[in-house]
Amino acid sequence: MKRLFLFFFLFILAGCTDQARPSPHANPDLAEKVTVNLIAPWSIDFDGEHFFISEKEGSVVKVWGNGQTLREDVFLSESLANVAESGLLGFVLKKDFLKSHEAYAYYTYDLEGTPVNRIVTLHYDGTSWHEKDILLDGIVSGPVHHGGRLALSPNGVLYATIGDGANPDSAQDTDLFNGKIIRLTDGNTFELVSIGHRNSQGLAWDESGVLYASEHGQSANDEINKIEAGNNYGWPIIEGTELAEGMEKPLLTSGTGETWAPSGITFHKGLLYVAALRGEAILVIDPLAGKLLEKIEGYGRIRDVFSDGESLFFITNNTDGRGNPAEDDDVLYRLK
Repeated sequence: MKRLFLFFFLFILAGCTDQARPSPHANPDLAEKVTVNLIAPWSIDFDGEHFFISEKEGSVVKVWGNGQTLREDVFLSESLANVAESGLLGFVLKKDFLKSHEAYAYYTYDLEGTPVNRIVTLHYDGTSWHEKDILLDGIVSGPVHHGGRLALSPNGVLYATIGDGANPDSAQDTDLFNGKIIRLTDGNTFELVSIGHRNSQGLAWDESGVLYASEHGQSANDEINKIEAGNNYGWPIIEGTELAEGMEKPLLTSGTGETWAPSGITFHKGLLYVAALRGEAILVIDPLAGKLLEKIEGYGRIRDVFSDGESLFFITNNTDGRGNPAEDDDVLYRLK
């Protein structure tokens, strides 16, 4: 009788365990921790010796190869907004960073109660980052959907994704940058690349220089798009596999029954790797076939992925208020 009671007690205890809690190391043969205890990280970049990881609350974490970290202050001219999904988002080192000590950053600040997106240059003094030039300002956002991804094209041009700010019609308004992918011109102004995006958070180029982007659908229908300059990707008129004249169909979609919430993307050894937040996975995609090959799971929400050509790195995003963090989250991992 005592054994039966003990078995029943253990069964109940197991049933009360939080099954959604991500394993801090689901498969030790698959990925290894580079560093731990990041705070809602957003973007990864690498200068050849150190990783630099932006955190939404307004810091950049410098990571050495041995996992040692230094959380560095970022001094901005405006206070970060506190609405959902906002803060210090996109971050990318300039091509000549080792000489110029400069990077680009995207952040959302509060202007008299209204969230506004801004793109700036930052100067690095070796221990902290200081706002230098404002490249784009006054992009009024909303309670969500700020976009925020920054990336450099193969020839060093700065690209950015801007969300619709929860105002879907803005994505079709060519007088606004909301709901668009944009790029910096030689004249230090931005121009439209593509329109009709809901909330794109990933940009990457393949070996032939073709641009791809990830995009959040309304409740499902998340998209991976092959981007061609001047094209219209449909939101809010169409999404997923819907069709309309003059609007592009995605390369791949999650479908109506599944949500990925895709964020950062990168190419690694010919395949496209996509960080999925709500999907809690890295999606491995064959871009030529337009097919999802596999999912790397077990680490919770994934915010960004980065390839140095040899290894793939990724950051979890379990401490952003929407995840279920383990003790050492958030983590920078290297895929073995």
